[in-house]
Amino acid sequence: MSNLFDYDKAIETCMDEDGNVIDAELKAYLEEYRDEAIEGIAMGIKEAKAEAEAIKAEEKALAQRRKVRENKANGLTKYLGSYLAGRKFSTPKVAISYRKSEAVEVAEGASVPDEFLVEQAPKIDKVGLKKALKGGAVIDGVSLVERQNIQIK
Repeated sequence: MSNLFDYDKAIETCMDEDGNVIDAELKAYLEEYRDEAIEGIAMGIKEAKAEAEAIKAEEKALAQRRKVRENKANGLTKYLGSYLAGRKFSTPKVAISYRKSEAVEVAEGASVPDEFLVEQAPKIDKVGLKKALKGGAVIDGVSLVERQNIQIK
């Protein structure tokens, strides 16, 4: 059978309109294979989730290694820049030069004119809304929805 719903349809053919079983052997056979199909799908879900977790753990480990290397490179760059203090350096393997750049630094407490302030869209506090709704608050257009989330272990 191609999907679980096909099993259910086939199992229904083993019963009459009143729900009485007319072919118990075929019904039991179909139910057994349907249960095996459900188990197979659930095992596939568990395997996919386990792989995703392993990948996530590896991503985290790689991100940590990357951050360590970036910090090391930044530290060495500052050290070398401080030592060379703008002097050029060159060998057959490496060439160090400088380029000018500009950056705006805003001091703590600076009074920046309104024309240079960027508006940001407000963010909805769903955690706060949930607490309010559970506390009995009624908010137009907002509701607490109960969902059924499948758990496979």
